[in-house]
Amino acid sequence: QVQLVESGGGLVQVGGSLRLSCAASGSIFSINAMGWYRQAPGKQRELVATIISRGTTNYADSVKGRFTISRDNAKNTVFLQMNSLKPEDTAVYYCNAIVTLPVGSTRNYWGQGTQVTVSS
Repeated sequence: QVQLVESGGGLVQVGGSLRLSCAASGSIFSINAMGWYRQAPGKQRELVATIISRGTTNYADSVKGRFTISRDNAKNTVFLQMNSLKPEDTAVYYCNAIVTLPVGSTRNYWGQGTQVTVSS
């Protein structure tokens, strides 16, 4: 089994910054990709940013230039640096990992979510 543990959420004022972290642990052979998604009240979960093992990144248009995703492959950890936060960034942020297990199968895992609230 694989666990994703997120940290770093909280309350911040408009224009502020937060850094989210997500550490994967368990029966991991390799992690193909990691990413962050978010879900605001009454809305569907949406992609924020992803990063593959070679470092290629992808961002939602709404966060380009403000958010940066990075990854520590040795520690199976992904980070999301969020700058210039806006009220519309308020959501529960979920970590995601696409993991190859030692038995060879590939599965998709989610963290429990961490709340980010941007106050005006």
